[in-house]
Amino acid sequence: MMKIAFVIFNGMTGLDFVGVYDTVIRLKTMHFRKDIYWDICSNTKIVKDNSGLGFTPTKVKKSLAKYDLIIIPGGYGTRKLRHNKKFMIWIKSARSVPLKVSVCTGALLLGSAGFLKGICATTHLNAFKELSEYCEKVVNKRIVDEGKVITARGVTSAIDLGLYLCEKLAGNKAKEKIRVQMDYKTKK
Repeated sequence: MMKIAFVIFNGMTGLDFVGVYDTVIRLKTMHFRKDIYWDICSNTKIVKDNSGLGFTPTKVKKSLAKYDLIIIPGGYGTRKLRHNKKFMIWIKSARSVPLKVSVCTGALLLGSAGFLKGICATTHLNAFKELSEYCEKVVNKRIVDEGKVITARGVTSAIDLGLYLCEKLAGNKAKEKIRVQMDYKTKK
């Protein structure tokens, strides 16, 4: 079984979360992998993105350690949360998770947790300087895969990241069928 934690928090960018979420869960809803299970995880009962749109977590203040994959969106909230001791203790509970993934400035949270030490990463262009505090090198690429950590650049990269994860978890054929079902055109 593949257990996924989609992390949400106040001040996130809704599309960072929804873009990757909608894509990855299609692995199960389109019957490519029956063994995928996910939770929407938060450290608060109420979550609002940076525009006030509400999201409902399925797990609140539970350790992230039991998951196989965590996915963290970005948003302006990351700038403060990366310095929030309680929030970062919660994120650090994912230390043993085999695959840690972020969209946009979610990389700042991975970095603050110590998960980017000695590796390359990417984030939104406007946060390259902040990210450089946490990783070996900031790379100006859409997706950076360092094995145990995958980071994606800006908000629209959430769908690209979702498709990338679909291919990684179920192969190119599954990814392509999902891409076509989503009517998503990739750059050639």
